[in-house]
Amino acid sequence: MTDDPHSALREQVLQTVIQGEGESDPSIRRAAAEGRGVPADLEALVDKIHNRAYTVRDEDVARIQAKYGDDALFEIIVSAALGASRNRLLAGLHALDEA
Repeated sequence: MTDDPHSALREQVLQTVIQGEGESDPSIRRAAAEGRGVPADLEALVDKIHNRAYTVRDEDVARIQAKYGDDALFEIIVSAALGASRNRLLAGLHALDEA
């Protein structure tokens, strides 16, 4: 794979977000980062973040905010966004290797 001098730092950030102290369960944060295996009430939001983040609306967040609360939901959303960005980066690096 194309040399990536920042991969260790990126992985450290992702693992800190997933495994660090927080209000949400680390297993939910990991599932959100992976884009699969989240509780059913989070599936639609996590799917949007991974596949079409530009379509996330206030209503998507408000629908589940009461259950998770602001801090836990923020952690879940950040985990999903970091996981999605990692997937896109790795796909781009793979495409460069194949070119």
